Amino acid sequence: MKNTFGNSVTVTLFGESHGEAVGAVLDGLAPGTPVDGEYIREKLTLRSARSDISTARSEKDEFKIVSGVKNGVATGTPVCIIIPNGDTKSADYGKTGFLARPGHADYTARCKYHGFEDRNGGGHFSGRITAALVAAGSICCRALEEKGIFIGTHISRAAGITDAPFGDIENDVKKLAKKPFPVLDDARGAEMHAAILKAKSELDSVGGVLETAVAGVPAGVGEPWFDTVEGLLSHALFSIPAVKGVEFGSGFGFADKKGSEANDPLENVGGKITHLSNNNGGVIGGITNGMPIVFRCAVKPTPSIARPQKTVDAVSGENGIIEIKGRHDPAIVHRAAFVVNAVAGLVVYDMLSGRFGTDFNAPKTEVQSI
Repeated sequence: MKNTFGNSVTVTLFGESHGEAVGAVLDGLAPGTPVDGEYIREKLTLRSARSDISTARSEKDEFKIVSGVKNGVATGTPVCIIIPNGDTKSADYGKTGFLARPGHADYTARCKYHGFEDRNGGGHFSGRITAALVAAGSICCRALEEKGIFIGTHISRAAGITDAPFGDIENDVKKLAKKPFPVLDDARGAEMHAAILKAKSELDSVGGVLETAVAGVPAGVGEPWFDTVEGLLSHALFSIPAVKGVEFGSGFGFADKKGSEANDPLENVGGKITHLSNNNGGVIGGITNGMPIVFRCAVKPTPSIARPQKTVDAVSGENGIIEIKGRHDPAIVHRAAFVVNAVAGLVVYDMLSGRFGTDFNAPKTEVQSI
């Protein structure tokens, strides 16, 4: 497995859904980077299961930072975060034997690891691992905010219902920061919620589209050809379970535009060069142009549904029927929004560290070692 991502700043994930714990090691943080426990806790709470549109599995996510932090700041050595698992019910997965769950990594994991993988709850392929990703990414997001860089995601579309588009991006992302169901139009959000409940009552699930904006990144960040802004973000975003598509700016909409419609004209306003539109999502030639970075992620419907589905026993090879019982989300798009924020924070922090040095966020003065 390749469980480490990043260049100047790296994150390594570990753990399984029903194992003792999940966690992350974050390496390369500048000494003195603030590590705000309350901020991390808030983001973990937003990612967690809640209300009637989420799984009944209830994890407290009481994380422990066991290295790399002293007196509320990073020491510059690896930060290790551990999040214990508590509410596990592995017996739910024993009932279906070796029947591969459609839409899950059961079959592909067996092909790769020959049966040695932990299958319970999806093991290392479970969305549970994203708790560790959010904890690590939240440290980076908090550090970016100190530099005036803010990240926000809204549910652009879910169950066929469309949210309002971004308007004043900087204010919009700040409004979304604390919303458990992150939409810009609460009335549309209520319609989405009702549609998710309807799918749940039908023993089904729904997907959606997340739209993210990163405001405040300066122009000139990105390393063509292979470490472009789009390349690194897409690489990391596709690691999130259920993300099956990523597009930047107008994305596939460019196919129906003319050059005169697609280009972003430039203008010098009061000595500052800006763009009059943002069709390219803040990135040209793989490098930031000073406009907000805007991208969208397609999130597939939760694959665990209680309807009968055709499948195959991964050991015997015999055909079978599976009805997935247990505790599952009828939609994960609202929870995935906060995972996307964390991943974007990790990537942007890493890119800025590569461009300006790993000490770009270090404090101006040193402190006396104790």
